[in-house]
Amino acid sequence: MNKTIRRASVFTLLLVFALLVRATWVQFYDAKALADDTKNRRNAIKTYAEPLGNIIVGGRSITGSAPTKDSDLKYKRTYKDGKLYAAVTGYASQAYAPTQLEGIYQHLLDGTDTSLGTVMDTVTGKRADPGDVITTIDPDVQKAAYDALGDKKGAAVAIDPATGRILAVVSTPSYDPSSLTDANTAGTAWKKLNADPDKPLTNRALRQPLPPGSTFKLVVAAAALEDGLYSSVDEKTDSPDPYTLPGTTTDLSNENPSAPCENASIRTGLQYSCNNVFAKMAVDLGQDKVKAMAEKFGFNDTTQDVPVRAYTSVYPSDMDRSSTALTGIGQYDVTATPLQMAMVSAAIADGGKLRSPHMVAQTTDSGGDVLKNYDDDTSTEQIVSSSTAEQLQSAMQTVVEKGTGTNARIDGVTVGGKTGTAQHGENNSKTPYAWFTSYGKADGKQVAVAVVVEQSDAARSEVSGNGLAAPVARAMMEAALKN
Repeated sequence: MNKTIRRASVFTLLLVFALLVRATWVQFYDAKALADDTKNRRNAIKTYAEPLGNIIVGGRSITGSAPTKDSDLKYKRTYKDGKLYAAVTGYASQAYAPTQLEGIYQHLLDGTDTSLGTVMDTVTGKRADPGDVITTIDPDVQKAAYDALGDKKGAAVAIDPATGRILAVVSTPSYDPSSLTDANTAGTAWKKLNADPDKPLTNRALRQPLPPGSTFKLVVAAAALEDGLYSSVDEKTDSPDPYTLPGTTTDLSNENPSAPCENASIRTGLQYSCNNVFAKMAVDLGQDKVKAMAEKFGFNDTTQDVPVRAYTSVYPSDMDRSSTALTGIGQYDVTATPLQMAMVSAAIADGGKLRSPHMVAQTTDSGGDVLKNYDDDTSTEQIVSSSTAEQLQSAMQTVVEKGTGTNARIDGVTVGGKTGTAQHGENNSKTPYAWFTSYGKADGKQVAVAVVVEQSDAARSEVSGNGLAAPVARAMMEAALKN
């Protein structure tokens, strides 16, 4: 063999070897990435080749699947009462990535979850029958919250304090997930929903933390009692009125100038929502102690899964004393989701024990056999003493009986609550947020709720936690305790 032919042969062999290496790489290393690529239509064809599993509320499927026409995607997702449950289900779309429970349990619902398949399915490559997601949502509480919020922009969450089960997750204005399911029409709906200034796709209940205003005073009061700064909710505090923010000449005003807020007890301070009491209390405790208590309730938790990942509720650090004072009334950089403030009331209602909140009870296979029971995984932490919890319960009851939360009263039900009106915009230039968090107990049952109203048709002077949010909370508690 002459030199030229030999070199050509070697070069050809190297090319063949390179092709074999590349083919091997694509087959064994790039295959999964290519298969999982969102632009790979075969995935969508496979997902929608058969009906999906369902999401269950109160023993009833709130999802379904319907045959399509003139499409290689044989089925599309459907929803019953879509707007009512959108904050729970999210959407499963032929055009967009799934969200909320549809996204978290995508593989269970489309039959590709490995826990569903048999040994024979693994051998044959057959897709298993899809499983179902059974939620903890109570349809009566969900509907009560949705109807009570009406055309207001806001959100509401209800929790069973004894179990951690989430009974309602509502965000308004809502949207119909069915508008996003069909690839042929989803694009138009998607553009419209994203252009809406009210942001209906945002889950305000779990994923939009806002300043909690005076509802945060419950956390400060818990810190003061646990620390021993005050021995009871009826002990007089050291709270001048007006209270000048430390290091400034700014006097902190109270909503009701005639309220008996000077040196008021924690009970009176909560009853009249005295800013001077809790701003001074936060400074006396110091930001580290307030932060430690806030974190016990769930603030600053970056991994709050219910199982949807909730946005982090924040208690800030590295503040001066005047900023610490403002955190005592739920302002400055304090933010909270309705889920977080419902957790505060739930822990107080249940003797200081905080159960991990969750809105999925079980996942099952197509035959109804339980794959995972989330109720069994609920963790419990004693975050404040039972004595502190009992005292705060009593003070919250005073708020409802004769304080700022009277619109939450329910005949035959023990109700404790706390109102909040959080400033919004530079120099409070925008409509304040109206908050209410509470618990209700009757006939051995209990429920904790939190409601925020971001915007309504009410005049600015009429925006208050008692006026806008408390009636929503009352409707939810009635539904939870009287059904």
